Amino acid sequence: MRAVLIGLMALCLSACATVQKLDAASDVHALLISIRDGDRATFDALVDKRALKQEIQARLVAEARRDSRAPAALTALLAPALADLAGDAFLRPDVFRAVAEYYGYRRDTKIPGPMAVSTLLQRVPDGRVCAMSKKGGPCLLYFTEAPDGRWRLSGFEGDLSMLRLPG
Repeated sequence: MRAVLIGLMALCLSACATVQKLDAASDVHALLISIRDGDRATFDALVDKRALKQEIQARLVAEARRDSRAPAALTALLAPALADLAGDAFLRPDVFRAVAEYYGYRRDTKIPGPMAVSTLLQRVPDGRVCAMSKKGGPCLLYFTEAPDGRWRLSGFEGDLSMLRLPG
């Protein structure tokens, strides 16, 4: 009897995780479609701008400090302000287009539905989910569930060169 109860509890927990991944997959899918199509309103609704901007800024400052050509004092003074400006400039769908294409979201390809996307989401210990482009592949995009139940892009761990300003 005890084994049956444990089995039922495990099934319930895995069903909850599957439902959460499917909920997240719908928002991940919608975000990637918004990037592909340049849909600013949907993009804005599915991005945690504060969290993403802070992460991008921190990475830009860290990269600037690693550049041996720039004096440390000048980097310490200018990098945060430049990163703040860059963070604002980067939070647009057209900037993330190369990222969407990395995940296969091109205008000329058949786009998988949320159910297929859910198989490429992985829960991470802090409660977020990361999106892989293929099973076992690297996670570039991280999503956090907001109080309203929507999953918003909150982290980017890809190469910053993937974020391209149009022009």
